[in-house]
Amino acid sequence: MIVIVYPQCHGVGGIARYLDGLLTNLPDDAPGIVVITGRDPHAPPGPALAWRGVEVVELPLPDHRAGLALWSWRAAGVLRRLRREGRAQMVNLHTPPLIPALFMPRSLPLVLTMHSTYVGLSGRYEDNRHFPNTWGPLEVALKMRLERWLAARARTVITLTEQGRRELACYGRHDRVAIVPNGVDTRTFSPGRDAPRDIDVVFSGRIEVLKGSQALVQVCRQLVRLRPGIRLAIVGYGGQEPRVRQALAPLSGNVVFAGRTPFSEMAAWYRRSRVYASTSFHEGLPSTCLEAMACGLPAVVWDRLFYRGLVDDGVTGCLVETGHTEAMARRLIALLDDPAQISAMGLAARGAVQAGHDWRQLSRRVLEACVQPPPPPSRAPQLPGAIAGALDGVAGRALP
Repeated sequence: MIVIVYPQCHGVGGIARYLDGLLTNLPDDAPGIVVITGRDPHAPPGPALAWRGVEVVELPLPDHRAGLALWSWRAAGVLRRLRREGRAQMVNLHTPPLIPALFMPRSLPLVLTMHSTYVGLSGRYEDNRHFPNTWGPLEVALKMRLERWLAARARTVITLTEQGRRELACYGRHDRVAIVPNGVDTRTFSPGRDAPRDIDVVFSGRIEVLKGSQALVQVCRQLVRLRPGIRLAIVGYGGQEPRVRQALAPLSGNVVFAGRTPFSEMAAWYRRSRVYASTSFHEGLPSTCLEAMACGLPAVVWDRLFYRGLVDDGVTGCLVETGHTEAMARRLIALLDDPAQISAMGLAARGAVQAGHDWRQLSRRVLEACVQPPPPPSRAPQLPGAIAGALDGVAGRALP
């Protein structure tokens, strides 16, 4: 039996979307699966998580600084019980966050699914940084040392893109790395037949500095300047949402904010829209882009490694030089002025997603990566030494 551990399956973030797609589309011959996740004990009652053939264990996730550590300790207790009962053969941990990794029992083989790494999240993967690091140097060093230890300990590491593989290589992890891309349920996300297209451009995803919140403001302003009657929708939430709302308040006649939107309502937003755009500077492999393309929308995004192979410039959408907001606005206007190209790109976008990102095919690849035979025994670095070594990261020691 595979035990999947992730504390926030009730959320609308990328990893919650990933797990929902995976578990909704499990093959009929899938092994037994238990999901250990969290739930806010103060949240109003809502529907329990349920997937066919999957056992779900929900543990309270307290809303305070020590809440995640407390949840992780309880999750580890469930894992040990399942191990004693002979029901758990391995654990599949999804990161970030990293705190649950500190509590995982060493008696269970670990398969790690790294959706992002702090090499990328902190901007250290590239010399040309397009977003500021929001953590202090000591915090980043500790996070990266913990990630290095965790990557070394895991039997197999699953990553979503070639960029993810390269970030793992910065930690010295080269073998038993499986690239299995993110997916989408193409039955749920499909083009609308008669839906009115009253939104010209939809932006969806987290509203954070890392996700290009300031660039989003600039692109929206330039779009309205170039096309005063344009209709834009921003679907998502995050720490920068109040600032973005305030900055775009003068454009309230052009910009609609949907806020935090449940999965069940996302397809309707895409079906109302003509083009999807994103100003995000760093992703694993964004669910929102896959969802929009599955609904038949061309994607206009920065030319980033994590998008290559998904967004084919001139075929399924447009790749724009990173950070050039005016260039993105002009590409969007040119596309909106060519309905035939929108239609052709939209058809190609859905075809590309169906061919390479449908969860009905990808779910089997994820399970195969989880259950592949273990490697020869090796000694992973011990955590105390890894954390103690964080001080050299603060002093500026480069990753190998």
